[in-house]
Amino acid sequence: MSGLCKKLWGLSTSYGTACVLLICLFLLTLFGTLEQVEHGLYAVQKKYFESWFLVHELGGVPIPLPGGVLCMALLSWNLIAGGLIRIRKSSSTAGVIIVHVGILVLFAAGLVKLTASDDGYLRLYEGEESEEYVSYYLWELVIFDAESAGEVAEFVVSDEQIRLAEHEPVRVNHELVPFELELRHFRENARPTREESELPLAGDWRLLELEREPEAAGNVAGMYATARSAAGEQTAILWGLAERPWVVEFDGRRWAVLLQHKRYRMPFSIHLDKFTKLEHPGTDIPSEFSSDVTQTSGAVERAVLIRMNEPLRDDGLVLFQSSWGPPNAGPGDKLFSVFSVVRNPSDHWPLYSCIILSLGLLVAFTQKLLKYVSAQNRQRALEAEA
Repeated sequence: MSGLCKKLWGLSTSYGTACVLLICLFLLTLFGTLEQVEHGLYAVQKKYFESWFLVHELGGVPIPLPGGVLCMALLSWNLIAGGLIRIRKSSSTAGVIIVHVGILVLFAAGLVKLTASDDGYLRLYEGEESEEYVSYYLWELVIFDAESAGEVAEFVVSDEQIRLAEHEPVRVNHELVPFELELRHFRENARPTREESELPLAGDWRLLELEREPEAAGNVAGMYATARSAAGEQTAILWGLAERPWVVEFDGRRWAVLLQHKRYRMPFSIHLDKFTKLEHPGTDIPSEFSSDVTQTSGAVERAVLIRMNEPLRDDGLVLFQSSWGPPNAGPGDKLFSVFSVVRNPSDHWPLYSCIILSLGLLVAFTQKLLKYVSAQNRQRALEAEA
């Protein structure tokens, strides 16, 4: 190993590097928490914790910082190389090694959560049933035959593709769709208006860009779309809260184009049988709310009670009782229940990590205790002989 490689190896696996990375993570947590007040959780999470590098403004002074992904990657390497490879292997270090393995399992859970999970919500009124939940902040563009009955084949344009249209036109097409769709002027938060705006007209309407909401779930996306074929072209504004899809006609067939929150299919369906809201005496402030649901998977049905801190966990999905509405509902009004849904393949890994950590700490402290007791016994024996 060359001198440079030895220095890099020593630096990357040292306690000092681990301390510096932990300080960086502390600063990211501190700055991210403070900035969340103005910019919201989603934007802060992307900037501080799901990035490699970032620049934080402190009193108008730009401060370059390593992002959360870079810090965690370097800290993981430091733990593997320094805490598992370089560490002296003996019975006396067994507990420490087990603890390091437990920490790595926790790191791995975070990596899987970052790269392979998704989340959203499911809203149901009593008597309704669904096998889909929708994203809080991701969008999709769906094109389908407006005259088809029953199961409808859909052509879906992803959130990543849609957002590219913010800066330049994006053209999408599909062999089953007889036209090309050009997307332009995507805006994360906008509304249609007849007022003056820097964005162009589409018929009598144009988009008005709005300030982004601190919480990403409060933004409603909009953009311009042009359907084009040899027979001609049609242009319209697509908006995330439109009451009905944009319908275009080509070659005697009608096609629907709809901008909506991204949907995720669940391996089972949820039917809301009953929603219960208990209030504090003499007030309309809820003290507890819960949902009696029927979970159907194939031909198998089971009744489940979902309430605060008692979610439904099945097949990699977790459904939490998160809220209810409408907030202005009066006595006797029909209520809906809202479930936060998380798909996380590493959902139980933190539990496994805690078990491994507990085992490692038990081994390490037991060894220390036995060593202390042995030393005390020897000291007493020497004192007795004297």
